[in-house]
Amino acid sequence: MSKNLDITVLLDFYGDMLTDKQRSFIGYYYNDDLSLSEIAENEGITRQGVRDAIKRAESQLFAMEERLGLVDKFKNMKGGLGEIIDYAEQIAEYNRNHSLSMEINDCTAKIKAVAQTLMTEDY
Repeated sequence: MSKNLDITVLLDFYGDMLTDKQRSFIGYYYNDDLSLSEIAENEGITRQGVRDAIKRAESQLFAMEERLGLVDKFKNMKGGLGEIIDYAEQIAEYNRNHSLSMEINDCTAKIKAVAQTLMTEDY
């Protein structure tokens, strides 16, 4: 994963823990793709001031992830949900080819639906 993507994901998880200025600057830089000079001009501060705020925010985001690990847990959960969907599909396929139980068919459809819903929810 690229550093830019890492930062935007970390910002989604931990952005509310940054100061308003840090969150704004890092959002302008990574999400809006503004240069340090553009941000500085828009905010009426020096380019160095913007850079320092962004670097502090990046450090804080990485430190929060190191301590809390929410992004890693989220990625693991998504992977596990994908496996659940795959296993439910295998069970449904086996059921179609061997026993044709409506109960098994209904349960595997419900399992897949719940797992797919959880995979697409925003956190």
